[in-house]
Amino acid sequence: MIEAGDNRPMLEGLRVVDMTSVVFGPYCTQILADFGAEVIKVEAPGGDVFRHAARPARTPGMAPGYIALNRGKQSLLLDLKQDADRSILSDLLCNADIFIHNVRAEAIARLGFDYDTVRELAPDIIYAHCVGFGSGGPYAGLQAYDDVIQAASGTATLLPRADGDARPRYLPSLIADKVAGLHAAYAVMGAVIHRLRTGAGQHVEIPMFEAFSSFMLKEHLGGNTFDPPVGDACYARQVDPHRQPFPTRDGHVSIVPYRLDHFTKVVALMGDEAFAAQERFATVEGLVAGQPDLYTRIAELSTDFATSELVELMHANAIPAMPVRDMADMASEPHLHASGFFLRREHPSEGAMVEMREPSRFSGWDAPDPAPAPRLGEHDSTYR
Repeated sequence: MIEAGDNRPMLEGLRVVDMTSVVFGPYCTQILADFGAEVIKVEAPGGDVFRHAARPARTPGMAPGYIALNRGKQSLLLDLKQDADRSILSDLLCNADIFIHNVRAEAIARLGFDYDTVRELAPDIIYAHCVGFGSGGPYAGLQAYDDVIQAASGTATLLPRADGDARPRYLPSLIADKVAGLHAAYAVMGAVIHRLRTGAGQHVEIPMFEAFSSFMLKEHLGGNTFDPPVGDACYARQVDPHRQPFPTRDGHVSIVPYRLDHFTKVVALMGDEAFAAQERFATVEGLVAGQPDLYTRIAELSTDFATSELVELMHANAIPAMPVRDMADMASEPHLHASGFFLRREHPSEGAMVEMREPSRFSGWDAPDPAPAPRLGEHDSTYR
């Protein structure tokens, strides 16, 4: 057994053959790479399409989104329509611990790399298949992208509930892809632990629709939790139209009076003790019924304060609050810099870069700086 405290990578010795692209699968394998697995990114001619998305980029094929999701990996360019390249992949799989891909089942079978075939090469392999919809349902085999999953999961109807604009809308993030990627990472690690205990590999299917639906319905299944239903779907607090950032003299602030007694406490702290002391707010029932009025009063009072003043006031009184920042400001966010979240370094081809470290912290292991995202085919000579 390796001695504790030697600081070697936690997944050292695990070889991952990664034939995924875009976000779902690459997010999973980026996490595995951060923890020290050898991740061989197998790319078709032209490379992962995300190399060319999420511009701007300094050089073709090295777009920011691709860089963020593929650090620490090695790129191997293979044309699996060619016998010689299929042979190279077969050789890699013979010595791999994990094979992960997002190729449709029929297509991967035609190439000769379905589960039954691959486990003949490596009987204990963990074969992870990233799919849009689970194989047990009527949508099995359909293509899925983030927008499609947000629509199918009911997520596109949440903003209309919150703001009264009846148009379904997508959340402006590749949230379904990323959530599914996280599910894939823990499913693969669970399979690794199972193999350590039993010696057996297995087929692991990670369906984006089911993964994201599970994520969203944790709170939004609501009254449908019971059979028959006892109320509406959705966690009412999350779709309350009054629950929005509050305006200040110079911006906006998020204040979360999560405990019911915090609502009146916030109003009183902001200067309207008489409103907060109304008899109707003296009971739990009255506080619940009066939340819209309390939210409205907070929004009226908040314009008397600068954002920093209001945040300081709330923090001094143990009320959760933070300023609303623009996404463009996040690269200079002070806490993230102080906590070591950002990594500044030189990329061999892209020059000075800002990257994000693995956010988890361990008492017995310090994550090393990951290798930079590879150029297309950069490691061909290593594996050919």
